[in-house]
Amino acid sequence: MTAPSTYGLSTQARNLQWLLTDLVEEVPGIVSVAVVSSDGLLLLSSEPDTQAAAAGSAADPARRVAGPRGASADLATIVSGLGSLTTGAAELMDGGAVKQTMVAMEHGSVFVMAISDGSLLGVHATPDCDMSVVAYHMALFVGRAGHVLTPEVRSELRQSLESTK
Repeated sequence: MTAPSTYGLSTQARNLQWLLTDLVEEVPGIVSVAVVSSDGLLLLSSEPDTQAAAAGSAADPARRVAGPRGASADLATIVSGLGSLTTGAAELMDGGAVKQTMVAMEHGSVFVMAISDGSLLGVHATPDCDMSVVAYHMALFVGRAGHVLTPEVRSELRQSLESTK
């Protein structure tokens, strides 16, 4: 069954929402997820008041860790900044394309992985998450989403996200 907020969205956009919801629900320790375009705009989010979660998320509330209000917008900003910083560092070091960035903190971790055309997947996770499991599932998401995240779908997701505000 399709939630009302997904009406009018293309099959590709709904599939990306499903992939994001699946990532959040299936991987222990994930607090929030954001997909960000190359220009830093939030395209998809796991935050409950965005259309991604409205597409049918049924995560166990006891398993989920609440982030601050507006966490997806903050995560999108962090993901975009880390992506830009690491890309610049890779260019200075002749290191090639950045595939993944991970920041481990005392109270959590942030993972950033390139999707396609400069789009990024960002994950905020708990400090006790299994980092290799999170990275593995992020890589699966990227592999499945990369060919679908076309300029047309990015535009559609952005417009849909703006209409839910």
